[in-house]
Amino acid sequence: MLKKLDVNNFESEINSGTILVDFYADWCGPCKMIAPFVEEIANERVDITVGKVNVDTDAQIAIKLGISSIPTLIVFKDGKETARAVGYRAKDDILAML
Repeated sequence: MLKKLDVNNFESEINSGTILVDFYADWCGPCKMIAPFVEEIANERVDITVGKVNVDTDAQIAIKLGISSIPTLIVFKDGKETARAVGYRAKDDILAML
């Protein structure tokens, strides 16, 4: 299941198990290209959480994490960043981050 993350739930979600977070914007072409992969992973991998953060509406999260380019994918395990990828990635590359 794909979760919308924002300032109200971001910290609690990243501190609970493994989560893949997609930082995106609605106007971003490469973000739209990886969105189907992120959604597929959310539906296929019940062992992890998959979330999305809109950097336009929740810029403070992106600023805190030093995100300056999108799409950015970050994997957190119990609150610790374990992997980061910037730009378009194939689905297999995203799965390899997990």
